[in-house]
Amino acid sequence: MVLVAGRIGLTDVRPVVSAGNYPACAVVGEDVTFSAVAFREGHEAVCADLVLRPPGAKPRSVRMSPPKYPGTDLWTAVVPIDRPGMWHFTVEAWGDPLESWHHAVTVKLDAGQDAHELANDLFLGARLLDRTAQLVPKADRGTIIEAADALRDEELALPVRVGLALDPQTWALIRTQPIREFVTKSAKYSVWVDRTRALTGSWYEFFPRSLGSTSGEGVLKHGTFADAAAHLDYVEQLGFDVVYLPPIHPIGITNRKGPNNTLLADLGDVGSPWAIGSTDGGHDALHPELGTMADFKSFVAKANARGMEVALDFALQCSPDHPWVSTHPEWFTTRPDGSIAYAENPPKKYQDIYPLNFDNDPKGLYAECLRILTVWIEAGVRIFRVDNPHTKPLNFWQWLITETKSRYPDVLFLAEAFTKPAMMHELARIGFTQSYTYYTWRDSPEELRKYVTELVEAADYMRPNFFTNTPDILTEYLQTGGPAAFKIRAILAATLSPTWGVYSGYELMERRPVRPGSEEYLDSEKYQLRPRDFEGAIARGESIAPLLAHLNTIRREHPALQWLRNITFHDVDTDGILVFSKVTGEDRLIVACSTDPHHMREGWLHLDMAALGLPDDAGFQVHDLLNGARYDWGQHNFVRLDPGAEGVPAHILHVTT
Repeated sequence: MVLVAGRIGLTDVRPVVSAGNYPACAVVGEDVTFSAVAFREGHEAVCADLVLRPPGAKPRSVRMSPPKYPGTDLWTAVVPIDRPGMWHFTVEAWGDPLESWHHAVTVKLDAGQDAHELANDLFLGARLLDRTAQLVPKADRGTIIEAADALRDEELALPVRVGLALDPQTWALIRTQPIREFVTKSAKYSVWVDRTRALTGSWYEFFPRSLGSTSGEGVLKHGTFADAAAHLDYVEQLGFDVVYLPPIHPIGITNRKGPNNTLLADLGDVGSPWAIGSTDGGHDALHPELGTMADFKSFVAKANARGMEVALDFALQCSPDHPWVSTHPEWFTTRPDGSIAYAENPPKKYQDIYPLNFDNDPKGLYAECLRILTVWIEAGVRIFRVDNPHTKPLNFWQWLITETKSRYPDVLFLAEAFTKPAMMHELARIGFTQSYTYYTWRDSPEELRKYVTELVEAADYMRPNFFTNTPDILTEYLQTGGPAAFKIRAILAATLSPTWGVYSGYELMERRPVRPGSEEYLDSEKYQLRPRDFEGAIARGESIAPLLAHLNTIRREHPALQWLRNITFHDVDTDGILVFSKVTGEDRLIVACSTDPHHMREGWLHLDMAALGLPDDAGFQVHDLLNGARYDWGQHNFVRLDPGAEGVPAHILHVTT
């Protein structure tokens, strides 16, 4: 048997992901809590230090705080993270003879023991102070040597002998250079620190091709990057800071899908952007009707000038017309009849898409995937929404993300993987910056509370992105809940998660499915142009764009909404209402939101006052950031939430006093 126990007990070091096989994650500006359980035999004291090495800097030691609750042995250190890159850390647990001596002497003095009974303790203390005097700067040695001499002086009265050593100022000086015995070190662990956008952001997805004008004959005109650039004014007004574009590459002709995913496309049908590749090029090319690379770079620059980033879809799949099909047939799966296998998710068939096979020529295909990704990075893109990563090998993604981060550490990856939890979590562990989540299908207070709690527990490696909808997902809740459903889901997404997003048309409350029981949109933009009258809808009162803009303003102005781990759920004595708070420093917010889009909900909510940093009997004032009202609140409060046209389905309350 291999002996692994150290001289001092040291376990449960955090944040550690998969026993240290992968780095934990954090962002610049985050206060990261490092912790470990440190203990030893008997009653002797222990202590713990965090040894932290920021990227490009020398290691530094941080004294960890002692256990907050007796018996837990949990030592912690909260460290502000101030730079991106790979941080390394270890925890060192050690025996603390000075603290053991201080505790023993104090207890014995309180028990009334005299100098004779304390003789050994006093001489032991003197020896320890002699050692300490050799560790502190010369300017501080005199005080400690004087305290040691007093402990030895049997002519002095007991209070005088111990007085200087136990004096709080002297003891604080002694503790600056403690004696560390039996130092036991943990393994070396790491934390990858991204820029803040990795955790916090508001995403808006739209198809540039749907932004063209309509000709006099009623024929839709294909949009361009210039049209997309003009649309940025609207997106900026809504307060979004990430603009996400579905694939912008050439679209294949063979097996092109028609409107509503019909198998036969007519002349002029635009097809699915995810059927990538034609005679015009592949993943490193642009759809010619959108514009040139210069046009795309101009679009990126205009977005950046407005404080927005462009996120691009990275979809590793091909149409039958993709150049790779002829130049690298080994990158695909060949069926027994000699044909290339198209994509299937039985019973669904995607005849216009060929999946890639990453096992036939991994070296060649891996290198090509990195090359095409680099094309768009060098064009100014620093965020990629990765399509269906759960259908590609995990080791490929770990390699690609690691290689990319080594060259471009500011690049972020969002995993679009609506799949089994084990795969979603492993994709996050191996390097994906953000993850799509099951938020879209969590409707009740119980479901939301449980799910967000699970996400917080995984926050050392997994960051959620709460999209309200996608081009593929129109939930039954939105289909049947009317305008209130859209308001409720936006409010919850924007306040529960530091990153949230909507797919264009959400603000117009588009909710017609292609057929009953389906989550696909009728006249889905995936297969046809879908121009919208955004400004006209606002003028007619048929858009919730003003609400989305207001939510994004609240998010920018309140740092409590920009973090994940700071959430506390509170109790309410009725169904259909979710209550939670988020606290960062002095910024304290309470959200009470109905999850019922059809009926008014009312009841008493009961606040965990400690989570708000308030005593149980405190009275305080709250300011409703949604409607401007002010209320006097306490631990128990009555709320009435009305999802009707003139009602308010939620309160977002800022604690002001």
